[in-house]
Amino acid sequence: MSKRVENAIEYSVFASRWLLAPLYVGLIAGQICFSYTFFHELWHLATHLGSLNERDVVTILLGLVDMIMVANLVIMVLIGGYATFVSKLDLDDEKDRPEWLDHIDPGTLKTKLAGALVSISGIHLLQSFNDLSKDGHVVDHAKIGWQVGIHVAFIITTLMLAWSDLVFERKLKMAHENDKARGNH
Repeated sequence: MSKRVENAIEYSVFASRWLLAPLYVGLIAGQICFSYTFFHELWHLATHLGSLNERDVVTILLGLVDMIMVANLVIMVLIGGYATFVSKLDLDDEKDRPEWLDHIDPGTLKTKLAGALVSISGIHLLQSFNDLSKDGHVVDHAKIGWQVGIHVAFIITTLMLAWSDLVFERKLKMAHENDKARGNH
């Protein structure tokens, strides 16, 4: 009887991963809304191009790049998270299948996400530096200092995640080689 209860609990724990599926569907809906916002900004740029100066165009373009980076982040979480935590994606016959899907695991996903955050943070820094050249712009040194500090923190975190992932992979490889040498395939 206790084995049946244990099996039922284990199956329930394993099946609970499907509670994530509606959240990923929600991310798809969010991505659709975000795409609308992107094209709305692009339309604003296109229809006001004649009245915008170079700095304003750069600011809008940096905003669009920022939006693309966030959209890439959402896609990484959506595809990578679903494939890692919910269910394998049956895309073997799909010719456009991203190559990184073959190598995705929680560590790799965290490193990719951290790298995307560094890129997004960099875009925000570029926007702030672009604002410095505006006429009459009051420089908020504290705000820029915080942005630089956060950006550096993201860089350090990304490097630490990549390093720890590398160390973990090396340990796994060494353990596998030791098992092979002992004949424990």
